[in-house]
Amino acid sequence: MSFILRALSAASVFAIALYVFLPHWRPPLASESPATSIRDIPPFGLGTWLSDREKVAHAVEYALASGYNHIDAALIYRNEDQTGKGIAASKVARDDIWVTSKLWNAHHRPHEATAAIKKSISDLGVKYLDLYLIHWPVAFVPGEGTKLDEGTSIFDTWRAMESFVRANLTRHIGISNFARKDVEAIMHMCEICPYAHEFETHPYLQQQRFVDFHNEIGVKVISYSPLANTNPIYDKGIRPILEDPFWTDLAAKKNATVVQAVLAWGVQRGTTVIPKSVHEKYIDENLNALDVSFNDEEMTAISHEDKKARMNNPGKSWGVKLFADLDDPTKFDDIKGEEL
Repeated sequence: MSFILRALSAASVFAIALYVFLPHWRPPLASESPATSIRDIPPFGLGTWLSDREKVAHAVEYALASGYNHIDAALIYRNEDQTGKGIAASKVARDDIWVTSKLWNAHHRPHEATAAIKKSISDLGVKYLDLYLIHWPVAFVPGEGTKLDEGTSIFDTWRAMESFVRANLTRHIGISNFARKDVEAIMHMCEICPYAHEFETHPYLQQQRFVDFHNEIGVKVISYSPLANTNPIYDKGIRPILEDPFWTDLAAKKNATVVQAVLAWGVQRGTTVIPKSVHEKYIDENLNALDVSFNDEEMTAISHEDKKARMNNPGKSWGVKLFADLDDPTKFDDIKGEEL
């Protein structure tokens, strides 16, 4: 009995010591946002960048009715209100849809960021977001175009992002278009760490080491422009991937279209792909990529087709060297592409 009492006494002293000396300890922060049937980001989504305002509502409605459960949006796309109409018209339950939006460069100051996320939530017609991303690691002075805001750091903005999770405005937060050094800087200081990183990656800009790095640190990768240079605003002087003999042959072997083959590769390598379309035919075609798969030999062959060609880089026009430690960084002697 005396042994038991001594053990209980020791346990009590230890517990009191923890309470006294570690009053601020708490487990890693997590969102207490509304319950949802979709716990993790789906591997396939509908992108809405450059989607015609007159067509995007129907595209979103049709996609959700056809089996999509993931919509990728952003305030700067200037069509979130129409995207929201499509979500509402689909009649799909909110808890069955993953909705991502993004914080634009001019809204990095904490009070601006709060207004921005609330506007996106309102325009999209949802009560919360599943994922909210810092769109670019670049801050503009509000109301002054692309004038750089030297007084607002990505750390200031990240603290605001963390507050949005605590306020149940979004389930998760993340980043977009960051260089590796910026990812590492955020991971070093975060209390609520990035759930996902959305950046350009496709067969012509595979960035496999960068993708692997995210797997190692537990950050999911979302691939924008997953179809490489099919976007008409991209011009790198490279043969369009839809006409690339390697891909036309591989797609034929799989009894698939080139689009389906390319998207299937993106999914099989573990990234989430978000192709954009406002046409019912292509919305259906894209989703059927989930029926295509490759063997190890084919995946290796695809890895040899990397051209390290970045289609989207507005760094020169902003006066910022983007992607400094990645393939095809900003070069101030030329510029191609203006992704938003």
